Amino acid sequence: MDIKKTIDDLVNKIKLDKVLSDLFSKDPLKAVQELVGEKIPKEQLESIVEGVKAKISVDKAGDALNKVKGLFGG
Repeated sequence: MDIKKTIDDLVNKIKLDKVLSDLFSKDPLKAVQELVGEKIPKEQLESIVEGVKAKISVDKAGDALNKVKGLFGG
């Protein structure tokens, strides 16, 4: 399993689906487990959850920065 690709795929799915986004907010481990659909160890699931959280945070920060830049013509 390519963890980086899995995280990128999950982030894209979560961003595009409000129901998945809500589930991820409430129970990230369950959401990832449902999305991955494979039987993988809990430790690996937790690592994927942390990766998804980090990527979503970085993406949100980038979006916010771009909006601020837009306000100042940047």
